[in-house]
Amino acid sequence: MNNKKNIYDCLDKTFGFRAFKAPQEQIIMNITNYKNTFVIMPTGGGKSLCYQLPALILEGTAVVISPLIALMKNQVDAIRGFSEENSIAHVLNSSLSSDEINQVKKDVLSKKTKLLYLAPESFSKVTNIDFLKSIKISFLAVDEAHCISEWGHDFRPEYRNIKSVLNKINDSIPIIALTATATPKVQSDILKNLDITDSKIFKSSFNRPNLFYEVKLKTDKVDSDLVKFIKKNTGKSGIIYCLSRKKVEEVTQLLLLNNIKAVAYHAGLESKVRNLNQDKFLMQDVDVVVATIAFGMGIDKPDIRFVIHYDVPKSLEGYYQETGRAGRDGGEGHCLAYYSYKDIEKLEKFLESKSKSEKDIASLLLEEVMAYCLTSISRRKYLLNYFGEYFDSEKGEGRLLDDNMQNPKKLIDAKKNLILLLNLIIDTKFIYKQKDIVNILIGNTNALLNSHNISSNINFGSGKSEDEVYWRSLIWHARVECYISKKIESFGSIKVTEKGDSFLLKPVEFLISVNNEFNYTNQTKNLNQNASSGDKNLMLLLKDLRKEIAKENSIPPYVIFQEPSLIEMTIKYPIKIEELSSIFGVGEGKAKKYGKDFVELISLYVEENKISRPDDLIIKSSGKNSSIKLYIIQSIDRNLPLDDIADAKSMEIMDFIGEMERIVYSGTKLDLSYCLEDYLDEDQQEEMYEYFIESESDNIDLALEEFNGEYDEFELRLYRIKFLSEVAN
Repeated sequence: MNNKKNIYDCLDKTFGFRAFKAPQEQIIMNITNYKNTFVIMPTGGGKSLCYQLPALILEGTAVVISPLIALMKNQVDAIRGFSEENSIAHVLNSSLSSDEINQVKKDVLSKKTKLLYLAPESFSKVTNIDFLKSIKISFLAVDEAHCISEWGHDFRPEYRNIKSVLNKINDSIPIIALTATATPKVQSDILKNLDITDSKIFKSSFNRPNLFYEVKLKTDKVDSDLVKFIKKNTGKSGIIYCLSRKKVEEVTQLLLLNNIKAVAYHAGLESKVRNLNQDKFLMQDVDVVVATIAFGMGIDKPDIRFVIHYDVPKSLEGYYQETGRAGRDGGEGHCLAYYSYKDIEKLEKFLESKSKSEKDIASLLLEEVMAYCLTSISRRKYLLNYFGEYFDSEKGEGRLLDDNMQNPKKLIDAKKNLILLLNLIIDTKFIYKQKDIVNILIGNTNALLNSHNISSNINFGSGKSEDEVYWRSLIWHARVECYISKKIESFGSIKVTEKGDSFLLKPVEFLISVNNEFNYTNQTKNLNQNASSGDKNLMLLLKDLRKEIAKENSIPPYVIFQEPSLIEMTIKYPIKIEELSSIFGVGEGKAKKYGKDFVELISLYVEENKISRPDDLIIKSSGKNSSIKLYIIQSIDRNLPLDDIADAKSMEIMDFIGEMERIVYSGTKLDLSYCLEDYLDEDQQEEMYEYFIESESDNIDLALEEFNGEYDEFELRLYRIKFLSEVAN
């Protein structure tokens, strides 16, 4: 049964291949000799064939442990596609009806089924253990074996029970463990837990030379950048990974608004919807799937051309596996990751609720991710080194497909400051975390440092010539180069390594990339405060036009477009109605009502002055509060009391007023006539109307001053909403 002829006959007749990818043949020969086997092979390397083929030619049924129902379904469908009988492969889990379970067991007992897939939870059920005892099992395949290790990116506690369950069935059954991502630490955990330390290990290169690796700082223009990237790759399939379900929905909406065919995928969706969206992606009905990390495991779509991480991934193992879904056909694959220090802080805050051991592990995994984002060396080299594989960045295959290699970062010598950093860490006995070390260097204190009387330390404030950003970056670089490390036994505290000690004895040049990443703020500046950044000449022309149109319509100029809207027009130069509608405070309604003359003026101005316009004008944003906006509009249409609407969204009444103002300023009408009499009588409303129609400004402070306490802020703002809805929209 272990001869090559049988193996090659099966490869040809069943799978339609004439040759194996290295080292598939050696793996299959090992399994058919009933020997324990450990396979470490990157995504797209052909792991499934390594256990599917021997399962078909060996006597009995191969039991396959897999973590996800979707993954098992995909695998079963694939193997059934090679066979005339569906009974060749089955899934056995709790989602099946009693009749379906009976049919599965009948097929297995009649020796029709060669592959039986179970989740680890199903594998450990007493009824299933009893059934498995009654059949001949050729071998046990543990797919996604990294789930065994707490140091893996997708730890599943149930995986750690697999060996003990197998012992109850038959402890002599050989095991094949397979994973696409495994650091040396994870490899060791898998071998020990499954008790297969005697197994032959087959490890393929983790290098995917067709993939381009790129990391970008996440700024407030990330959505615009994302849309532009996808539109440049129109017609190509891609995956966008987000850490939260909420963000998945927001990004999906953003893409749909910008005419990109996209669907969402996360655990919060109904199973039918998830399956439908997955099928749409596989069948190329949509180009992009926006998903949490639950999507993609076992998805066999070879022509995925880009994988984007909208949020910082939790581990490099997860990142590698997710990016590995691109370019599985050997064609191009672009792996783009956005990162920000705020993302890191969010993930660290999330860890606060975890146990100490979980914190320790997750923190170190996250540290590696951050180091990858900040590194100035070849990202491919960094990734492969993480998995214990050497890569020659001078000659290695795919060496140029890397943003750091194509656009090398500016480097500075930080030797003196590294000496300062290492001496401080040694002097403080390795008891402080990164943030504490930075605070000591720049001369800041906190409760912990005060309790240690750190301000009396000779090194306190010794690094204040540089800012917090610089020192944080230096620490990361020192970590990447192994001059310092984190102490696992005391969560997060930093220690100096042997390499660091050697450096202090004989300092050498220490080049680090200049990083401005953390200086960036994601807060959009108030346009009113940045009028000077706009085109002043255009501003004068726009104001004149606004005044002219206002006079024709017998309305105040501010009713047409407010000052912040004009300022943004002088920065972005919209020359189409669609572009104008994306301007702050305009919206589609106002753009259509008043926009024609404005875009014509701007278009002529741009042409005459040969102005180069920014290329991100027509990016439509869904906005973080789109659901609240929709709820408010629908509730007012239903004539619900304002207090009830605000309470339903847990909003203070003045915050609610602010939300209504934003809706109206964007060109949407809100008819408040049904409730305004509860606050203002007819004469009061008429008085306010006369004021706002004659005033040159809708500024509430000026209105309060004019009425001299007769009306409060709430009343004036509420009527202003009615006024702008009726007059401006």
